Amino acid sequence: MQQALLDHLRIITEEEQQILDGVAKVDKDLYTSGKDFIVDSAKMLNEGKLIAVRTHTRFVHFPAHRHNFIEVLYVCQGQLTNIIGGREVVIRQGELLFLNQYTRHEILPAGEKDIAINFMILPEFFDVAYTMAGNNNVLADFLVNVLRQDEERGEYLHFKVAEVLQIQNLLENMIYSLVTGKGDQNRINQTTMGLIFLYLLESVQYAEMRLPNQYENMIAMTTLDYIEQQYRTATLTELCEQLHLPMHMLSKMIKKNTGFNFKELLQRKRLNKAVELMCETDLPISDIIAAVGYENGSYFHRVFKERYHTTPRAFRVANDKEERVRL
Repeated sequence: MQQALLDHLRIITEEEQQILDGVAKVDKDLYTSGKDFIVDSAKMLNEGKLIAVRTHTRFVHFPAHRHNFIEVLYVCQGQLTNIIGGREVVIRQGELLFLNQYTRHEILPAGEKDIAINFMILPEFFDVAYTMAGNNNVLADFLVNVLRQDEERGEYLHFKVAEVLQIQNLLENMIYSLVTGKGDQNRINQTTMGLIFLYLLESVQYAEMRLPNQYENMIAMTTLDYIEQQYRTATLTELCEQLHLPMHMLSKMIKKNTGFNFKELLQRKRLNKAVELMCETDLPISDIIAAVGYENGSYFHRVFKERYHTTPRAFRVANDKEERVRL
């Protein structure tokens, strides 16, 4: 981050000065008008704005609170420790923490050199990012759905992307725009966040989530659906590209959640479809082999015999029925 911008963010605020002068706790009236400590977007965002930023208040324990907007915490320098659902989540320099609406969390005291930015964002701000991610992007669907929940379930997304320079540069541009008021336009900032979002989709291997099982189950179901629909031409490489996941990570998730690797799942689907065609059509075996996606007839015969302990032709004869449907 540019030194001039970092120096600007280091300036002790009026609130922080009062804390240093002896005020022992956070002034809740600055954040909410209600009895419950729910940080209110009406207090934090100017009318008509979908996003605002402020430096995180240092030198004091920020007590358990919620907020009626999406919060994104970015650490410019040092680190910040959140307590979410009784768990310590440490955000270090260059990392991002996305908190959905009404997530209850508290923040341990930050020191003078711990500089963090709070992005306060209304859910509709992400509409542009979601559109930029494209249709049928299941990871984008998952992330946006997590962010838009308005239940106190404690979901968060922690991205350890300090080494992803594109994200760091975009965040710096966005912080500069919002802090200085130069180029402070919703559309520009929404598009910048959309670019950040796209890079985060490419960097999901660096993410930690509050509900990892939910995410992994979604990936497994998406894999099974992909194989079901595209078994003739399906490849693990293509699925990795669609899900924005590295091959080793996706392979591990598939095996963990289905008990089979991608090749085994694809083979089971192709063989099941081949059996269906053998029993319900008069297609030659060679045509069936091609129809289910195998280019090598010898390989098909070998894997078929390994599974059914007989040849395709013998299987067809043994399972032939007069009432079969002829296509």
